[in-house]
Amino acid sequence: MKSKPKFGTVVQVVKSGNRFNAFDNDGNKWTSEIVTSTRKNAFNAGMALECREGKNGRVYWWKVPMAEFEAASNVLTPDSDVEIPEGHEDIVKFISNSYGLKPKGLVMNELKWKYLIRSAVRGKNIMMTGQAGCGKTLSAKSLVNALDRPNFYFNLGATQDPRSTLIGNVHFNKKEGTYFSESLFVKAIQTPNAVILLDELTRAHPDAWNILMTVLDYGQRYLRLDEADGQATINVADNVTFVATANIGNEYTATRQLDKALMDRFTVIEMDLLNQVEEAGLLKYMFPSVDETVLNDVASIADLTRIEALAENPRISSGVSTRTSVEIAGLLFDGFSLLESADITIYPQYDSSGGVDSERTFVKQIVQKFVSDGSDEELFTEHDMDDTENPF
Repeated sequence: MKSKPKFGTVVQVVKSGNRFNAFDNDGNKWTSEIVTSTRKNAFNAGMALECREGKNGRVYWWKVPMAEFEAASNVLTPDSDVEIPEGHEDIVKFISNSYGLKPKGLVMNELKWKYLIRSAVRGKNIMMTGQAGCGKTLSAKSLVNALDRPNFYFNLGATQDPRSTLIGNVHFNKKEGTYFSESLFVKAIQTPNAVILLDELTRAHPDAWNILMTVLDYGQRYLRLDEADGQATINVADNVTFVATANIGNEYTATRQLDKALMDRFTVIEMDLLNQVEEAGLLKYMFPSVDETVLNDVASIADLTRIEALAENPRISSGVSTRTSVEIAGLLFDGFSLLESADITIYPQYDSSGGVDSERTFVKQIVQKFVSDGSDEELFTEHDMDDTENPF
């Protein structure tokens, strides 16, 4: 006999024929515990349901954003804390079975996920690379959730004063006089087993890279509070893992070419761009109430732009990112049309100079292939289709 749902259980409502079924993130079915009207209303609103306690211990189900269900799917529950083994054979077994720890919302192949887990378990410095919006930061945060370790986040791309962020500041007041206040980063590196996320490393000021050199070096692993000889140093605690994200390539503005010595301090894991099927699957998982056909169109538009961007003589400089695809799906969920969503998310990313020969016009032509507006206008000329392989 199935037990009663715990307070705080979050379920997703899925329509099957004329029936609205409710499932939690472990696959348990709670349809019979929730009245039909409640399930139907949640489905029509694109929302999840949370089990709550009313007066006198009465159980009721309350509509909550779908993000609550997704969050429950992406983290470990307190009853399933992960214990990292210490013996070599146990570690090998743990890595081998670790793919089950990957959250459903992260599309990452099994080999790279296991490599990510292995690098963290062995205390390696990890650098996630790949195009903007491909899931670098999400994969790093998923690693934190999967291993259930203390974690700290630092956006180095937004750091104006690297020394203040990574070391600390000198302050003065009348009672204490001059005193030093250490940064959160100093606390982070002294936390055993911590996972420290260094986001946007390629946008960081070179001074930040200089400070991090000794911290990331396996033979040193310390932070010097002052460059003068004889000044205090802070040692990095045992099993601290640094995970950096980086956009590497000439197409990224405001990024800097990383110092080779700094790059050598990382194990590099390159995130793959999703193909059309993977992208569509992710969007359907995140927005199950949105028309599946339209989500397939969003994935197809993104895929075609990526194919063109990688062509020998591309007509656009970059493809639509997964981050943009997810934003479009969110707009569809909120009642925007596909054309409206593309107009405010995709088109501004592309240069409009050059008129009919501009990148923006080319992308608009791709989008229009998936938009039914009652027009029979042929947006690709015969000359255009002769110049390149037909991606459609």
